[in-house]
Amino acid sequence: MHRSLLPLFFLALVGGCAREPSPPREQAGASAANAIEVKTAAVEGREWPVCRGDAQATGIAHSPLPEKLEVLWKLNSQQHGFEATVAIVDGLVFAGSLDGNLYVLSLADGKEKWKFHTELGFNAAPAVAGGRVFAGDADGKVYCFDAATGKPLWGYETQGEIDSGPNFYKDQVLVGSQDATLYCLDQATGALTWKYTIGDQVRCSPTVVEGRAFLAGCDAKLHILDLDKGEVITTVEIDGPTGSTPAVGGDRVFFGTEGASFFAIDWRAAKIVWQARSGRNMPFRSSAAVTDKAVIVGGHDKFVYALDPADGHELWKFGTRAKVDSSPVLVDKRVFVGSNDGRLYALDYATGKKVWEYEAGGHFVASAAVAEGRLVIGNTDGTLYCFGEKK
Repeated sequence: MHRSLLPLFFLALVGGCAREPSPPREQAGASAANAIEVKTAAVEGREWPVCRGDAQATGIAHSPLPEKLEVLWKLNSQQHGFEATVAIVDGLVFAGSLDGNLYVLSLADGKEKWKFHTELGFNAAPAVAGGRVFAGDADGKVYCFDAATGKPLWGYETQGEIDSGPNFYKDQVLVGSQDATLYCLDQATGALTWKYTIGDQVRCSPTVVEGRAFLAGCDAKLHILDLDKGEVITTVEIDGPTGSTPAVGGDRVFFGTEGASFFAIDWRAAKIVWQARSGRNMPFRSSAAVTDKAVIVGGHDKFVYALDPADGHELWKFGTRAKVDSSPVLVDKRVFVGSNDGRLYALDYATGKKVWEYEAGGHFVASAAVAEGRLVIGNTDGTLYCFGEKK
């Protein structure tokens, strides 16, 4: 028998020990018009503009999916796989590949609209806002293209590989690099607004809430930044490095580490609320999906867990046949998550019972993107899949 994820402790905080519903997503996040447009489209289910669906990295889809999913189309890369989550905006799929290409495809039929090639390819998820697509490549360059035509608009050189999917704040784009720096760039010109350097690599995507960014670093700290000043507000020590993107629900931020711990941190008080450990002492590289009733995350111990956001106790777990790097996505009452066993699973949100699976082979490292009644995900065998309902 595999051991359960075991909560280590629960620290009661003033005003933070009772479970309360998360604030409406329409009221959270950036306040600028461009960011509001992105948020509105995501909440309406028309788009999946950033790697975890919204600025708060909740992993919640607002588009329904049919009960029975079928493969509608595929894109096959000849030699290299897809490890990055796609973006879906205005009926287009933006998919970075390790074959060197950023593919832009029709969501309806998978036909190529345009593509852009770099030498080393794209490990990080692209992001789309204001008619522009932003993507960082393995050579450390951040690109901005016209989303409709593929015309390059600007580029910005960092000093390390980019694994961080961009996020947005007002008229700026945020992206992290393995050179240990988070960059804040002007969306229109690529000019540097500010940069913030930590003690080790930045592999997570920055999470944005109420003028703050959350950065979980390879330096074993959660960094909380003031986005208007480009300065750190405070840091919270954690038990090991991490590249997981922090997910926010209400006043709490959730993420796992290479140290086999999963944390809930009150980001207003900058204090750990609870900490849970993998029963097999294995890392968490998956990013969590978060609601007011459950925090759902995959682990290298082959399990997908649902934890109570109030105290971290285990609600359910589901065992796959290999480690889970893919990050869960919640679609109504189902959780969709890939595994390195080559399967994409749908689990019942309340019980964790498997309700559907698709065996593709290879590994699913990327996470699903969901919009307009379709789910798009790629695997390491080099196939990008679009699921939906055949009509």
